[in-house]
Formats: sequence, C-alpha cells, structure tokens
Amino acid sequence: MNHNKKKILKVTALFVFMFFLGWGAGSLQKQQMKKTVETVSVQNQADNWGLGFGAEGTQPTGNVTADELKKYNAWYVGDKNKKTIYLTFDCGYENGNTEPILDALKKHNAKATFFVVGHFLESAPDIVKRMEEEGHAVGNHTYHHPDMSSISDLASFQKEIDDVASLYQSITGKEMIKYYRPPQGKYSTENLKMAKELGYNTFFWSLAYVDWNVDNQPTKEEAFDKLLTRIHPGAIVLLHSTSKTNEEILDELLTKWEEMGYTFAPLSELIAES
Repeated sequence: MNHNKKKILKVTALFVFMFFLGWGAGSLQKQQMKKTVETVSVQNQADNWGLGFGAEGTQPTGNVTADELKKYNAWYVGDKNKKTIYLTFDCGYENGNTEPILDALKKHNAKATFFVVGHFLESAPDIVKRMEEEGHAVGNHTYHHPDMSSISDLASFQKEIDDVASLYQSITGKEMIKYYRPPQGKYSTENLKMAKELGYNTFFWSLAYVDWNVDNQPTKEEAFDKLLTRIHPGAIVLLHSTSKTNEEILDELLTKWEEMGYTFAPLSELIAES
C-alpha cells in the first residue's frame, strides 16, 4: 500500500513539474514573440522629420542621428567643421517664383537641388530644362506628394518614384539623378530601406522655416531672423520655390551668407565626402 502511494505521489509530482515547465516555456515564447512584434513596430513606425536647435551657429539635432541615417544612404546635415551650405528647393507647382530663384543662383554661381513632383514636371517642363542646363540637380519628391510613410510595399513606393523619373527623362532626355526627399518629411525605416534598395540617396534638411503657406508669407525680417541666426556649417537648407518671400530675398540672403564666410556646394560633394 505504501509502495503504491509513493508511486502515485511520484507520478503526480512529475506531472506537476512537466505542467509548469511547459507553461513557463510557453510564457517565455510569448514574451519573445511580443518583443519581436514590438521591435518590428518601432522599426516601421511612421515619423515626421524634426529638428532641435542649440546655440546659434551650431548644427541642430535630428530625431534620427546622422550616423543612423547613413546606414540607409540618407543625410540631413554635412561636416560640422566646414562652412558649406547645400541649397535645396522643394517644388510642388510653379507660380512664377522659380525663374527669379534660378537667376539669383546663377548670379552667385551656386548650384542647388530642386526636388520636384509630377505636377511641376508636367506644368513647367521648360523650367526643368533650365535647371538641368544650368548645372542644378533635379531630385525626386514623388509623383503625387503622398504620405510615403503609409506605403509599406515596395511596388507602390517604387511607382511613386519611377513615374517622376520617367517623366523627367522624357523632358530632358537624361536619366534623373537618384536623390529622394520624403514629402512633408514623413518617413519610416522601411521607406528608407526601400529607397536605398532602389539606389536612391535620401535627403532631409537641417534648416527650414515656415515659407510654404502662399497665403501667409513671412516678412523679409521674419525670414532673415530664422535663416541668418540658424545657419550652421554643413547646413542642408530647405526652401520652397512657391514662396514669394524666398524669391524676393534670395539674392540678398546668399550675399549675407557669403559675408558670414559660407560657400555653396551641390549635394554630390556631400555624398563624396561621406
């Protein structure tokens, strides 16, 4: 009898042990799966490009570091020890300001990058040709200017990019340089991976101001207050070609930056030095 009781107790103990062992392994597996899901969620999370400014004349911090961006062939700023400015313009549509902007750039022998959307290419092909002929780069700002961070499949992402590149080639007879700027600065890690996979260099910015609202343009003084006090070595400057203020101040702005000891360089030099 005692022998049978001992046998039953042993079997019961073994069963309890195996139950908790299985429960523990299952719980651990669930925790690991949860961590994996959380990691993927963080990696794919949509974000808006943002900056934090410090002392005057110093580079701002981005919400992603320059070193992290370089993993995806992406930049927001150049060398902090070189007083170089990289001029970029986002072109959503043409409203009469782009040619005076080109005139000012030509006067200062400054080469810029113009990030264009499909509508700009369709409505202003002669201006696009002038950009190319005068040595500026014409980059890809997508065809429809959507929130690209909401696009998770490569085919849809590529179509937004390829449609712009194809239209540019039909206008100029040349292949479009593989520079990409996310519309509105909205992006995800997956977007950066896809852009890199397609051979593109992605460019954010380290200096911009609220110049895009054509119905509420900043004054000259307001523009200079932002653009002169926040300029810094290695700045990638974002301006909008639709801004009447930018068209009116650009010549003087470039002069003031030159007087501060800055020179202008194309994004190709930034890539070559990285």
